[in-house]
Amino acid sequence: MGRKIKKNDNYLELVPSKNKNQKWKINDDGFVQLIIPREGFLDKIVRFFFKTPKVMRIDLDAHGSCVWKAIDGNRNIEQIGEIIKREFGEEAEPLYERLGTYINILRNNKFITLEKVSE
Repeated sequence: MGRKIKKNDNYLELVPSKNKNQKWKINDDGFVQLIIPREGFLDKIVRFFFKTPKVMRIDLDAHGSCVWKAIDGNRNIEQIGEIIKREFGEEAEPLYERLGTYINILRNNKFITLEKVSE
């Protein structure tokens, strides 16, 4: 693995990998919950004054949980899309537009990284 992503690379061939430091669990409903510690200096100040929790929890819906579970560092975006299509059928459409947007959100928030598989 491991080539730098270029503008003209096929997005569907990119392989997402979970951030190894990202904590997560599966809740009682079977959905994924991302756990984000709030340990920075400003977080501590805000917690002191506003009594906010030490960790932020983000509950993913059925589609997001399915995508998160499918991200294993080996499957590319197209293969993950096929899993979503099998799981949700027409409900997932427009599949790749939604999946691409969701993958970008995960990447922009540093929950995952994207790599181009070396050939």
